[in-house]
Amino acid sequence: MSKIPYASIFVLIFIILLVYFGGYFYHFSPYTIHKNAILLPPSIHHIFGTDRLGRDLLARIIQGGKVSMTIGVGSSLITSFIGLIVGVSAGFFQKSTDKIFIVVIDLFLTFPTFFLLLALVSYINASIMVLIFVISITGWMGMARMIRSESFEIASKPYIKILKLAKVSNIKIIFKYFAPLLAPIFFISFTFGVGGAILAESGLSFLGIGITPPQMSWGSILNEGKAVIDIAWWVSFFPGFFIFLVIFSLVNISDYLQHKTNKQESFVG
Repeated sequence: MSKIPYASIFVLIFIILLVYFGGYFYHFSPYTIHKNAILLPPSIHHIFGTDRLGRDLLARIIQGGKVSMTIGVGSSLITSFIGLIVGVSAGFFQKSTDKIFIVVIDLFLTFPTFFLLLALVSYINASIMVLIFVISITGWMGMARMIRSESFEIASKPYIKILKLAKVSNIKIIFKYFAPLLAPIFFISFTFGVGGAILAESGLSFLGIGITPPQMSWGSILNEGKAVIDIAWWVSFFPGFFIFLVIFSLVNISDYLQHKTNKQESFVG
């Protein structure tokens, strides 16, 4: 029996509160350079230490976390809604709509997602909105395929066929009968999507083509630390640790949601 992942939920809530409200209580500036505080190790004064320009690392992680979490949540929302709309359309209307869906999906899957991201970002100046857009249009296919498969199964139910014969509007059928059944899959995909988007942004920023100064993200902070990792481990460790905590927590929560969904489906069946 799968237990509610209280620890993962607590960690995720703590990180969200820290990155969005921590700046009101932790008064170090993430931008101020201190020439006499370069690469200081973690201490009472600088909890996570400082970077090679003497900037407080905890303040930068708080500020960078806002960017990483915003990109993760924003792109996952868009990705999930695109996948939901496309998947339901293919599964509900079927026939020519489904054929178009298959062609579009296969076209997008022809290109490896991360290399497609690299190609797009290389020609566009990266910003928060640009990265949300780029990650969204390259990550909706998995969600759409899951929704399509489930929509086909729902559309084959006798009561759905009766509603169609009774000339009930398609919009009413989709929102009243499809939406409640597809909601668990939507939320599972959303939680996975947030983690995937944060990893994608971190990877791009680590390669130097994501978030650029003066903006910062966990990935860009991690990138800055690779040059001094042999003498200042903390500069790379803490942003990487926060990325790990968020992804690990989201995976645990997603696994729990998936287990509950499968259990409900088997009970109904």
